[in-house]
Amino acid sequence: MSTAILGIESSCDDTSAAVIVDGILRSNVIAGQKVHEAYGGVVPELASRAHQQNIVPVVSEALRQADIKKEDLSAIAYTRGPGLLGSLLVGTSFAKGMAIGLDIPLIDVNHLHAHVLSHFIKVNPEDKTPEFPFLCLLISGGNSQIILVRSMSEMEILGKTIDDAAGEAFDKCAKVVGLPYPGGPHVDRLAAQGDPKAFSFSKPHIPGLDYSFSGLKTSFLYTVRDRIKENPRFIEDNIADLCASLQTTIIDILLDKLQKAINQTGVKDVAIGGGVSANSGVRDAVEKLCRRMKVRAWIPPRAFTTDNAAMVAIAGYHKYLNNEFSQLGLPPFARVSI
Repeated sequence: MSTAILGIESSCDDTSAAVIVDGILRSNVIAGQKVHEAYGGVVPELASRAHQQNIVPVVSEALRQADIKKEDLSAIAYTRGPGLLGSLLVGTSFAKGMAIGLDIPLIDVNHLHAHVLSHFIKVNPEDKTPEFPFLCLLISGGNSQIILVRSMSEMEILGKTIDDAAGEAFDKCAKVVGLPYPGGPHVDRLAAQGDPKAFSFSKPHIPGLDYSFSGLKTSFLYTVRDRIKENPRFIEDNIADLCASLQTTIIDILLDKLQKAINQTGVKDVAIGGGVSANSGVRDAVEKLCRRMKVRAWIPPRAFTTDNAAMVAIAGYHKYLNNEFSQLGLPPFARVSI
């Protein structure tokens, strides 16, 4: 009998549902929320309301695309946290109600854990996956971590940001120069047209494998502020060079610690995950680093870098195989470690 897992993701502003059958992805549906663009960031109350509107049609469409009936599901996996509590409550409540109605097991999934395991999503049975142990550079709007992944369930954070995340640095600096939210993709697009050595921004000197991006943001802000005093059209005249220099600085910071982690652990497989792993500069730089250090690079398809239910479903699938089910009374949580 087939094992069919419905995954539900609602940690921030994307409502997503996916179906995995016997480890193979059948569907992955995502509904975004444009309403936040006008505010320059995610508004939690608006996000939770949109989730309530989206979750039923998104789950229905995921089942339809997977060509499976809800009665054929083996279990429901859902993001329990971390994330926005209002958003998580929508997905959590829906998953619990559906599991009760179908009388099937419920599986809670750590959102960060799911990002790491996105590399085990298979679209085809012959798709390759990383070998344990491997390193995962998890980079997003809220997290920048280097994780040693020993198994599907055993993970150790070797380094993390002590203040801001890489994705936040992209978005906040993009806002300084007037780019729309989310700023990361716009920076990536413009960086391809600019000179990465045009401007020099502050790089932190943090011991160990931890990160810091607050100083970079301040350095970027002060550079723009001071140059505008000299030339009111400074941003318009230099936007591509600013983006290229910013992106290169962030990548240098990320890869400096990643290289140290590779040397310290001796792993042969290195993966990246999270929304910032969609950045073309990051992807190219990690591949080049891995080639130089003679380790295998695992770069996820862009569809699996941002928040999506496929990663929740694959994490749930492996927990299902180990009979790791959750109790109905477990509440969602806003913050947690890996």
